[in-house]
Amino acid sequence: MTYKNDIKIIAFVGLAGSGKTTAVDYMTTKGYPKVYFGGVLLAAMDDAGVEKTWANQDIFRVDIRAREGQDFVVKRILTQIHGLIQAGQHKIIADGLYSWDEYKIMKQEFPGSLHLIAIVASKHVRHHRLTTRAERPLTDMEANSRDWHEIEDIQKGGPIAIADHFIINDADEETLYAHIEQELERIRFYE
Repeated sequence: MTYKNDIKIIAFVGLAGSGKTTAVDYMTTKGYPKVYFGGVLLAAMDDAGVEKTWANQDIFRVDIRAREGQDFVVKRILTQIHGLIQAGQHKIIADGLYSWDEYKIMKQEFPGSLHLIAIVASKHVRHHRLTTRAERPLTDMEANSRDWHEIEDIQKGGPIAIADHFIINDADEETLYAHIEQELERIRFYE
């Protein structure tokens, strides 16, 4: 499907604890709509009556993709994005693009419109954030396990490695917001 070249889809990518959610929240408070890849999975878990724990989520993700295809989540996200565009939205935030396959499908569907911004932080900083966060905190061992799972099983490394832009997020939220604004200027997001 072809759209005018004023469509811009920003996908924040990075390992757990890097600051992706903070970046997405920053953009949604500015009024930009988002699509949430993880929301597709969580809704499917609700439909199946599966309790939402990290362990269940990992197992369910593998199971449902085996049954419905590796592109299970991204197919539903494409429908959501097309719906937003048809409703007149031209600037959309994608939250939770994880795998290399999802990236390739999104890039093919929205050539020239998809911009990946990788948010990276040192392992020490990310794990500290994960173990001290209020919602679903992880132990250090769980954080390590999650890193390995995200890299080996979910293929998160590819989209991070090939991102169009990189933000180092080892400081506070205000610094992150300033870096986001710099990247949005480079992308000409506000035009």
